[in-house]
Amino acid sequence: MCQSHLLIGAASSGSGKTTFTLGLLRALKNRSFKVQPFKCGPDYIDPTFHAQATGRPACNLDTWMMGREGVRALWDNRAHDADACVCEGVMGLFDSRDPGDPAGGTADCARALGLPIVLVF
Repeated sequence: MCQSHLLIGAASSGSGKTTFTLGLLRALKNRSFKVQPFKCGPDYIDPTFHAQATGRPACNLDTWMMGREGVRALWDNRAHDADACVCEGVMGLFDSRDPGDPAGGTADCARALGLPIVLVF
């Protein structure tokens, strides 16, 4: 199971989450870690970059579409043989599809998985 794990979040979109995440993913891979990348939300561009940085397919995690149990199940399935797992958040840390419902947001994904958050400004 993944020994080190974290989630990269930001105060808002356009804060540099993807750039920071890609640098971290590549740095870990260059140090011979098996790195499993993840992305909050239904994104296909960032996971493609994550896969290029790590050599492993990235997974999308979305508590709104998959529920918390679905997110945990997919995480466990993909993290089992990784040394490090890095999840890039979506939009701002507390943004979601509905301001009154945290489902689908970065903070909700971090809560569902018990991940520490690195906040990029």
